[in-house]
Amino acid sequence: MKDSVSVNDRGYRWPDRPVVAVCIDGSAPGYIEAAVEAGVAPFFAGLLADGTNRLADCVVPSFTNPNNLSIVTGVPPAVHGICGNYFLDPDSGEEVMMNDPRFLRAPTIFQAFQAAGATIATITAKDKLRRLLGHGLTPGARGICFSAEQADQANTEEHGIDGVPALVGLPVPDVYSAELSGFVLAAGVQIMARRQPDLMYLSTTDYIQHKCAPGTAAANDFYALMDGYLGQLQAMDCTIVLTADHGMNAKHDGDGAPKVIYLQSLLDGWLGAGAARVILPITDPYVVHHGALGSYATVYLADPEGADALADRLRPMAGLELVLSRRAAAERFDLPADRLGHLVLVSVSDTVLGTSVERHDLSALTEPLRSHGGLSEQRVPLLMNRPTDLPEGHALRNFDAFDLALNRAH
Repeated sequence: MKDSVSVNDRGYRWPDRPVVAVCIDGSAPGYIEAAVEAGVAPFFAGLLADGTNRLADCVVPSFTNPNNLSIVTGVPPAVHGICGNYFLDPDSGEEVMMNDPRFLRAPTIFQAFQAAGATIATITAKDKLRRLLGHGLTPGARGICFSAEQADQANTEEHGIDGVPALVGLPVPDVYSAELSGFVLAAGVQIMARRQPDLMYLSTTDYIQHKCAPGTAAANDFYALMDGYLGQLQAMDCTIVLTADHGMNAKHDGDGAPKVIYLQSLLDGWLGAGAARVILPITDPYVVHHGALGSYATVYLADPEGADALADRLRPMAGLELVLSRRAAAERFDLPADRLGHLVLVSVSDTVLGTSVERHDLSALTEPLRSHGGLSEQRVPLLMNRPTDLPEGHALRNFDAFDLALNRAH
């Protein structure tokens, strides 16, 4: 055991009590405050009154994988390499999910702390994140990593734990449910009570945020559900730090119809079929949430020499906030340039980017589209149940969460 641990050139003090970091997927500012105002969230009310209550910037693209990996490595995607949920692999030329640890270029905080003698538990709602979060961990008495989605398949050899549904006392929920996030937190409570890990990471799903705005009854019910479990963790004398991987905004017109720029169809019309290839990094297996429509896209060109001219043609378009070259996007957003297209496009707050109408199945959307990915979803909460020594106005990123809990808590 060490007094401190260095990870990716950042130093972290050894915890003086168990640290629980929670990534509330899609938790834009306003959700927690509305639940407190409704009187259904006493833990959050106490945190806002007596703890640390700041805003931070998440990583752009404001998607799940790049931000979760930034939180658990403490560094931006330019260092850890995960720049989307989905990308065009330059080594194979294939479009693939970025959920394979081979794409990760930096160790996690968990890996470094376990090597120094710490006990680690990471629980994610969806299995797409599990292997990335658990990369480098040795499963067993000092290492747990599983997803709520596949909790009934967890075993000691691969996940460091078995019998999870029985331990939690709940069945495995449907992946499209608020209960999936509740299971994550319920499991965290039971594991903290039994194993007292030094570091715990809980990552929820944004099922509710994709459907419901802050202050709606369903949103308040969801935050009340989380509040009860977080209160139990606080009663076990845990330092709890909470942030989000991204915010969430309405992406539709006054009639509830999605506001979409279909880039592949547009570019095929301008340049001809095969001249451009649009990649949507929001893409994942859970398209019921968003139909693979988000506010960030990359474009690969058969003739890269035409990138500047195409960018100039795109910039005046209504609905686009930014059109950047690969180099400019890498520098502005701290992204790995070798994993970006020749152009990066970001849409305005109420608009999303797609490929073509026929490639997006929106039939499962039961409410008007809410999604994320752009600058408009970059501001997120960064909260802790202990005061901090950081001055007001100090610029923070969501991936400062562990620094806040381990180095800055009073």
